[in-house]
Amino acid sequence: MRQILQLLLSLLIAGVLLVILFRWGDVSLEVLLQTLRELPASVYFKALAVHAGIYLLRAARFRVLLPPERRPTLRALLAVSASHNLAAYVLPAKTGEGTLVVYLRKVCGVPAGAGLGSLVVSRLLDLSTLALLLSIATLILSSRGVLAASWSLPLGVALALGALSMFVLAARSAWLVASLTWLVRRMGLASTSIGGKVTAKADSVAQAFREAGEGGRLWGAMLLSIPLWMGVFAFYYVLAGGFGLGAELDSIEATFASSWAVLANLLPVNGFAGAGTQEWGWTYGFTSVGVGDTIAISSGLGTHIVQLGNVVLFGLIGHAAMALAARDKK
Repeated sequence: MRQILQLLLSLLIAGVLLVILFRWGDVSLEVLLQTLRELPASVYFKALAVHAGIYLLRAARFRVLLPPERRPTLRALLAVSASHNLAAYVLPAKTGEGTLVVYLRKVCGVPAGAGLGSLVVSRLLDLSTLALLLSIATLILSSRGVLAASWSLPLGVALALGALSMFVLAARSAWLVASLTWLVRRMGLASTSIGGKVTAKADSVAQAFREAGEGGRLWGAMLLSIPLWMGVFAFYYVLAGGFGLGAELDSIEATFASSWAVLANLLPVNGFAGAGTQEWGWTYGFTSVGVGDTIAISSGLGTHIVQLGNVVLFGLIGHAAMALAARDKK
């Protein structure tokens, strides 16, 4: 019942945000459908190929962050990662993130601690890389005069510092466990059932986090994170061009603009599959670099529909592959 209520609330949030966005941008359903119809097939398949490359890099990064003796094959991790991404994208309030740990344990026999360490460090590296690339794009656009230097220059510097902070935290992710344990004890919750479980598993989880953040593995994962996120922005750039924004934007402007859609999706409370929040972020980003409201909203909706379709497609393939792997084990 609780999950049903969460889903209904997520759908309600998505619906309200989309209605407001449609009215604010004076966009009709007919305009959206016409935008989707005008997307060339060649552009879609190019975006699909880029999206597949992102999935491959993400799976490879999870594998690098796992202990060598616990690493599944890249093929198995690709199925797990694709299935996890579907759950993380669709389920409300980021509740789907934990499915990676579950799938890794059930399909690949990876202990929960190692799976959690790989997940947490990879997400910290995502934040670090996103902040770094957005910082570079912001500073370049500030120097060109596209963005007002009064706010874009401090923002670019702050993002660079944030990128460094997230990378340090990824290298020292065991600090998160230590901080949580300290908080539980400080609040006197160690004697409760939940608090007792947290403190009892703290050492093993902290060790898994330390292993995931070890120097060689961390740098290897970071080297994969950079092309991964360049792929994310290439995916958005390809679709933005396909939806009519190509003549108005270069890759730097598209990176800056689409970053806000990504940031909006990071909010802990958003609509179903990011509906509403992603479009608001996309619209804000693209109007900031001079795109009109109507085309910004319609292209944002079209891009999100394509992205969701790809996530569902890859997720279903991943689940089918996991089912076949489970059958072969019997």
